[in-house]
Amino acid sequence: MNHRVDAPEQAIDFNNENSNTSANPTFDSVLGARLSRRGLLRGSVGSVGTAVLAGFGVTACGGSDDPAVVEPPAAPKLLGFGAVPKSLADVVAVPAGYTASVLFALGDPIASGVAAYKNDGTDGDFDKRAGDHHDGMEWFGLGADGKRNDNATERGLLAINHEATTDEKLSSFFLHANGGTSTLPRPAAEVDKETDIHGIAVIEVAKSGGKWSYVQNSAQNFRLTALSAIEIAGPARGNAQLITKYSPTGTMTRGTLNNCGTGKTPWGTFLTGEENWFGYFTRGAADDAARGNDKSVTSLKRYGRNQGAASRHGWETGGADDKYQRWNNSKTGASANGSDDYRNEMNGMGFIVEIDAYDKTRVAKKRTGLGRFAHESAAFGKVEAGKPLSIYMGDDSRGEYIYKFVSTATWNAADANANDRMAIGDKYMDSGKLYAAKFNADGTGTWVELSLSNTAISGYTAYSFADAADIAINTRIAADAVGATKMDRPEWNAVNPANGEIYFTLTNNSNRSVNPASGQYLPDAANPRAYTDMKGTSAQPGNPNGHLVRMKEGSSTTSFSWDVYLFGAEAGADKALVNISSLTADQDFSSPDGLVFSKATGICWIQTDDGAYTDVTNCMMLAAVPGSVGDGAKKTLSYTKADGSKMDIVTPVGKAATDSTLKRFLVGPKGSEITGLAETPDGKAIFVNIQHPGEGTGMANVGDATKFQSQWPSNAGYGAGKRPRSATIVITKNDGGVIGS
Repeated sequence: MNHRVDAPEQAIDFNNENSNTSANPTFDSVLGARLSRRGLLRGSVGSVGTAVLAGFGVTACGGSDDPAVVEPPAAPKLLGFGAVPKSLADVVAVPAGYTASVLFALGDPIASGVAAYKNDGTDGDFDKRAGDHHDGMEWFGLGADGKRNDNATERGLLAINHEATTDEKLSSFFLHANGGTSTLPRPAAEVDKETDIHGIAVIEVAKSGGKWSYVQNSAQNFRLTALSAIEIAGPARGNAQLITKYSPTGTMTRGTLNNCGTGKTPWGTFLTGEENWFGYFTRGAADDAARGNDKSVTSLKRYGRNQGAASRHGWETGGADDKYQRWNNSKTGASANGSDDYRNEMNGMGFIVEIDAYDKTRVAKKRTGLGRFAHESAAFGKVEAGKPLSIYMGDDSRGEYIYKFVSTATWNAADANANDRMAIGDKYMDSGKLYAAKFNADGTGTWVELSLSNTAISGYTAYSFADAADIAINTRIAADAVGATKMDRPEWNAVNPANGEIYFTLTNNSNRSVNPASGQYLPDAANPRAYTDMKGTSAQPGNPNGHLVRMKEGSSTTSFSWDVYLFGAEAGADKALVNISSLTADQDFSSPDGLVFSKATGICWIQTDDGAYTDVTNCMMLAAVPGSVGDGAKKTLSYTKADGSKMDIVTPVGKAATDSTLKRFLVGPKGSEITGLAETPDGKAIFVNIQHPGEGTGMANVGDATKFQSQWPSNAGYGAGKRPRSATIVITKNDGGVIGS
């Protein structure tokens, strides 16, 4: 997800939505202590370690699990590189013996005849250029004939999410010559630029003469933007809650938005998750009454849109054209069903979208069976012939839930190479069961089905569910009803290909407290920390550094076991309550986000999107050699409440990491998030995204490059102008070896 670093106080953080006011457990009791970052400490309880990292940092959101198509190299020595030190430099730092090169940056043309990017705010045609905020990413191999080849290592397609854009107040100021308009109404020309830089890009890349480049004129390049036509598929297709002026039948919608994590299906298509889309819409101050205070009001509030809510960019003020009015989520028409306005428009966002990267003529589909929430990645469990497919997902907001979808259809290996890949998606993702996770304090858990057959849902008094489509559209409310466990912002997830265990990054959560006030909740076994970390003189409460949880499926579809794989922390923090994993200076990190497992090596790549530790280091990527659930021990965290009473929480923690199982591999430029990772099947090249470098730049300084927080990648010799740009880089080993060895 994109995180505005050091945003001005007046800015609204649309990426930190917090609408879960349910009384659902955050786990079995515990409390939070206070502790400062530089060594202050209160309370004790022995140190803890956590495990060899097997599950963080998916390509900035994602974790594909398609079957391996090549044999992994013969047991290379993993993590043989020297750890990259923490850094505040405006560069991409990688280990000695490796080279990182810029491949594809914001504004780069992807069609013939499109001019080179000037990077001065005068460029147009963004539907034919790279979008902004490169995020999750997947590799799709191409043979010499330009067709799908899962074994290809030197030519392929990269499918790249373009999540959002850098903004201080309304305007995406780096896109506009003078920084754009920060008051309403917004000019149509500015809005058109900003809608076009969202969505996804598919580009051809190739290696020639030992160097990688993207192919500007490839016929296989294409973009989907916030205005592209997309089909609604699955149980919510045609539902009354999806009827709009654009689609009176409720079967189509426009655009995919705030795309974060990714996934790759076993049949070779691209999955992209729609994350923080709610903030792009506005609602009138009297909209509750206009709707008759019906259950749509309950839904809108649960998904972050109270009446009177302002939109992130003010796109609805771009003019009278329908493409601007769609961003007004108010009831403005006279129809009973919403066919004359966009009161239901927001219900078309928040899904996993399937895209055929190999065939740009195929219409993308929103797979509503996988639920609607702030999606990050979609990771497939072990794929076995004759068994259903499982897809794991997280909802990235404070206090939200972890989900699993299990297909009705059982896997047929022949489907892996079917010609009509979107039809195979229909088969496996439009029909199945959706579950939410309940974590128990003893290290066990239950997948609870979200269906009307569950009386907790059919009898829920806070919202009356009508059918399966209603559950698919209002998945968060269904999970509230069954008492799913509130988690510390579940972001990327990934599945360890060696054993099928599932890893989730829990980025952070300021709402955990030992003495919870309104809207806050106690720590629990799966989210056990509540402390105060000091960033300079600023107190950061809750769980500011985040952690990773891993899960192992049980003997039934509905049972699992779990432990905490790794706690983010500073190396010098208290080992009893904060640095429980005993991280060293070569390993410490904060706010894990992206998570990807390499199929070539088994390395678990962990990427960070941090604002808590950025006075010491820029965001980073770590390499880990994973262990397994249960390889550690239970730890007790002891807290003292404000009234002097004690509270203990016992949590299962993985085996402690060592310098041979966890190392920092990369540190990014100033202001950037590290997100998204894809690799060639031989593991000799990895592609990584550097998102929003320089996002801490003030809008008032857009005309003065000396005041930019970052000038990357121009300071690395890439492209025109000095305005910072999100970009995809490619990393190779100088001796031609496998990455991470």
